[in-house]
Amino acid sequence: MDATIIQQLILHKVGNKNNEEGVLLSNAPIVIDESMMDVLLDYFLLSFKSEEHFNFYHEDGLEHNEIYRIASEVFEDNERLFEHSTALAQHLYDSSTHPKIKGGAFYIVYFKNYFINNQATDAIGLFKTENQDIFLKTLFSEDNFAIQMEQGTNVHKLDKGCLILNIEKEKGYIISVVDNISKGGEAQYWTDNFLSLCQRQDEYYNTQNILALTKDFITKELPQQYEVSKADQADLLNKSVNFFKGNDSFNMENFTNEVIQEPDVINNFTNFMSNYQQEHDWDIADNFAISDSAVKKQARVFKSVIKLDKNFHIYVHGNRELIEQGVDETGRKYYKIFYKEET
Repeated sequence: MDATIIQQLILHKVGNKNNEEGVLLSNAPIVIDESMMDVLLDYFLLSFKSEEHFNFYHEDGLEHNEIYRIASEVFEDNERLFEHSTALAQHLYDSSTHPKIKGGAFYIVYFKNYFINNQATDAIGLFKTENQDIFLKTLFSEDNFAIQMEQGTNVHKLDKGCLILNIEKEKGYIISVVDNISKGGEAQYWTDNFLSLCQRQDEYYNTQNILALTKDFITKELPQQYEVSKADQADLLNKSVNFFKGNDSFNMENFTNEVIQEPDVINNFTNFMSNYQQEHDWDIADNFAISDSAVKKQARVFKSVIKLDKNFHIYVHGNRELIEQGVDETGRKYYKIFYKEET
């Protein structure tokens, strides 16, 4: 199996258009020495850990997406990467109009033998470095030691990145994205303004969205329709996550019968899901393979916590029957919790 290599690397400098910082273009690709190959591969690729993928998008058709058009031409003839790199730099500059966006180094990279699901493909990488770190360099001589302060890029942290895989061209390619620093109003310029992406409709997409929908139904919609305690909500949240953790595939009928159970509540869930999908412009399949990484990510926000005034939080992990709720003779509300041993 051939290893991933960098076939071509181009570096430009792109500033903030709002601040009229301009674009500084290089005259030729960077010559990579062998000793740098592994360092650069780690810097560019190690941050791509998520299984969430995207496609290029444009409301008037894919051919109107600037980067999709350029990527298609480069995949047909990768010798044209340098020629198109100036247009990519200009497009990034035109997208960098928020006053808080920092200028920085813009790398355009062509990878050979990039592997996804054991499949080798070519990939185009677009990376931007916006932050500079301070490094100390120690100097030693026979009778004198010194320290110099230098500014540079931390190769263990990628600021912004995008990998365009030469797979599923007709759907807008398979794309992975990293954005480790954007916050506030400028947060979406990389994915929305520059790349123009929509989430790829795969098992990650389906798993993530049905879990988000279920959480909203249990915590927001259900209390409006029925008398439901916080303990019952916590129990339903736990059952939902456990269903996804305990199955390799999702079936809507099995899920509603096993987790929601009550026919009237199932009908309400079905109606809620239909409205929710229209509101969020989602299209979720009734049957799909479950993404373990999406379950792991969504489970973090499925916090089954009963908050009691400002005094106590009860974290519920299972077995609703071990919790009783009531009111004593003085009108004080209480929860009674049964357990076998302290841990």
